[in-house]
Amino acid sequence: MSRITPVAIEDLPEQTRKSLEYAQEIMGFAPNDVLTMAHWPELLSAMEQLVAVIYKPGALDPVLKRMIATITSGAAGCRYCQAHTAHGAAKMAGGDEQKIASVWEYQSNPLFDDAERAALNLAQASGTQPNAATDAHFHELEQHFSRQQIMEIMGVISLFGFLNRWNDTLATQLEGAPLNFASSIYSADRWEPGRHKRE
Repeated sequence: MSRITPVAIEDLPEQTRKSLEYAQEIMGFAPNDVLTMAHWPELLSAMEQLVAVIYKPGALDPVLKRMIATITSGAAGCRYCQAHTAHGAAKMAGGDEQKIASVWEYQSNPLFDDAERAALNLAQASGTQPNAATDAHFHELEQHFSRQQIMEIMGVISLFGFLNRWNDTLATQLEGAPLNFASSIYSADRWEPGRHKRE
């Protein structure tokens, strides 16, 4: 049960309804974190703009962006965002489901190359508390990515720093589509349905 009840769709004001429509277009369903954020329309508007900048087509592969978000969220312990980003990697960005399912084995799995490992190593370190990112992570990144790509990696990590705290603290109710997807591709030791909920 979410600690703050999301705004009912029929009660959304017109401008906020447009934000929900934008989120539905990106994700394919009405996300509960958006409906909760709708209690503060200015925050929702600002978040919509930030998400649009970070997820727009850029220098970094869109599937890798979402896998970075999955690893960051997993390291932080946010199952809501972990499920959302895995679902988005496959359903919105067109990623290979086998690779998305293997994301936790990225350091040794041959589906991942050295560039992806460098990005996911930073995501893992940055999502850990306390933050475990080091200069060595950035030296590794610079072997594979441009400055713009590194900025996009940092944008994704930082966005999910906010969203992980928001959703895990509020115990945001996970919607059916991402819950079913994550439950179907992750083993029990990597995905625990319902762990995001608090009694």
